[in-house]
Amino acid sequence: MSDNSNDLFSSMAMPARPVKAPVPATPPEQAAAPARAAPQTSSAENYDASAIRVLEGLEPVRMRPGMYIGGTDEKALHHLFAEVIDNSMDEAVAGHANFIEVHLDAEGFLTVTDNGRGIPVENHPQVPGKSTLEVIMTKLHAGGKFDGKAYETSGGLHGVGVSVVNALSDLLEVEVARGRKLYRQRFSRGVPLGGLEELGDVHNRRGTRVRFHPDPQIFGPHARFDPGRLYRMARSKAYLFGGVEIRWSCDPSVVPAGGEVQEKAVFHFPDGLKDYLAAAIGKDYTVTREIFAGRTEKTGGHGAVEWAVAWWGGDQEVHSYCNTIPTPEGGTHEAGLRIALLKGLKNYAELTQNKRAAQITTDDVMISAIGMLSVFIREPEFVGQTKDRLATGEAQRIVENALRDPFDHYLAGNPNEAAKLLDWVIERSEERLRRRKEKEVNRKTAVRKLRLPGKLADCSQNTAEGAEIFLVEGDSAGGSAKQARNRANQAILPLRGKILNVASAGREKLVANQQIADLIQALGCGTRSKYREEDLRYERIVIMTDADVDGAHIASLLITFFYQEMPELIRGNHLYLAVPPLYKITQGQKSAYARDDAHRQELMETEFKGRGKVEISRFKGLGEMLPAQLKETTMDPRHRTLLRVAIDMEDFEVTRDAVESLMGTKAESRFRFIQERAAFAENLDI
Repeated sequence: MSDNSNDLFSSMAMPARPVKAPVPATPPEQAAAPARAAPQTSSAENYDASAIRVLEGLEPVRMRPGMYIGGTDEKALHHLFAEVIDNSMDEAVAGHANFIEVHLDAEGFLTVTDNGRGIPVENHPQVPGKSTLEVIMTKLHAGGKFDGKAYETSGGLHGVGVSVVNALSDLLEVEVARGRKLYRQRFSRGVPLGGLEELGDVHNRRGTRVRFHPDPQIFGPHARFDPGRLYRMARSKAYLFGGVEIRWSCDPSVVPAGGEVQEKAVFHFPDGLKDYLAAAIGKDYTVTREIFAGRTEKTGGHGAVEWAVAWWGGDQEVHSYCNTIPTPEGGTHEAGLRIALLKGLKNYAELTQNKRAAQITTDDVMISAIGMLSVFIREPEFVGQTKDRLATGEAQRIVENALRDPFDHYLAGNPNEAAKLLDWVIERSEERLRRRKEKEVNRKTAVRKLRLPGKLADCSQNTAEGAEIFLVEGDSAGGSAKQARNRANQAILPLRGKILNVASAGREKLVANQQIADLIQALGCGTRSKYREEDLRYERIVIMTDADVDGAHIASLLITFFYQEMPELIRGNHLYLAVPPLYKITQGQKSAYARDDAHRQELMETEFKGRGKVEISRFKGLGEMLPAQLKETTMDPRHRTLLRVAIDMEDFEVTRDAVESLMGTKAESRFRFIQERAAFAENLDI
């Protein structure tokens, strides 16, 4: 489970102690201080022309690196390498280079060298007095890939790649061997450290060498390239284009012990993706003996396609690329692959008169597929600068046409293997239909048993496994939570104010209470002796109240309700407390969330010691948080902190007495409890 879950033992007889469960801070996208400070305005009335700042050169990259490389985390750091090696790969794919060298040294500098044509160094006609190399390195949207003349297919299209690397490096050096002369220029944080130098004549050398070091002001003082990640990225590039040889090397001091990374290695795979997939599968079970693989060359203005697909006992794992750029979120080229495989199998089923195949879908075909897909097309359209998803509509048609005939031949030429594959996919389809029918029956049964409360925003999934319901105070918080939730598995039930104290209320009052009736109906599992674990509609019940005294009181009332009416629900580890933040701390582009005053002070002493004004805002309630903030800090399993409520069975009597003293009908018991523990009280919110 990706939550930061802690056991919260409900031994309510003990004085309350702070629970140290950190709320993860938002990853900083803190850039270096800009060359010119933004104009300061004394008040909102001073909003005039002087308040408008025009960012020049590479300033936008340093101010907002997340817009260009997706953040400042480890993935973004290694995206710098991808931008540089992609330029060299474009030279190789275009036929101008046949090797690329990658070297990581002990100081953390990364060097990428190719034997391509070399970046042009003559003065640029649109920028008088500056070399083309300097324009490319210091201007956004400057490159040779806009009109398709210099590169028929390329990964770089926006003209921002290497200039972004330059902006986010504290030192970058470019060497160009072109026309039998060697040139060099150095930069720091996107600013030239001098003009273009001519170093003299060179022989038997051509191409571009880029040596750079990530800026610690952007990525943090301890950020360093991971040799293993670089090694795998370099190797994958060689798989994607069999015409290039990638030579890897790194300083011995950075080689991880006992890992796959070698000090020196040469990657060259003439069979491309088929080799890659065979190595990935290893000795794992596959449905067919032969991998379905092939490639088509670019002809008649159409794109080139290479693929390798197999079916195995594991889950779907398809890796796709466009012009050697990874597209982890897929896109139109993957859609073409899915359609081609589905149509091919359905056509084969018609030829063999297998009527059971009429129900299969692309999901049935791909659910156990493992494969690689690489396309080369002109002027592809990606979603975002990081190019995670391909959006070119033509790519679907190109891939579908490229695979159609080869897949028909693959199936017809191996009838026994084709029959095994078709039966395998039909079994996946029948499993899917059977699960859907079971879910529909379960859901209809559950709905028939329950009259779900009107304010419940239920989740869409039909099973309890993985489903969550958040109990929130008020319609305002409920509205934010509904926008922040994952509709597939997160339900929201707003409660109106403080619910009934069931420990001091009579049975008749409890039964007549509408809020408690709504809660019981939403959970569907009954209470006390009628409680049925198998009827519980959610795996987790999360109490999500404001981070203040009133919120804590409401949480206590809800815990008391579950303790008295559904103790087995607590014993089954289904009850949790959310930990929303109380403060947001901001300094420039850096921000973090603090759960309480102590945590705020801790962050101020450790994370916000640098220069710049620190702004602290206090959340008055969940309803005042933006849905994105609520999701990020409190509801997203990747970042949130949950406290699990548990009953200490060894001290059950103590717990029962504590509940009775604090929540029961006898006021003198509460008064005595307060008197005995008043001396230990801390952090009073008065």
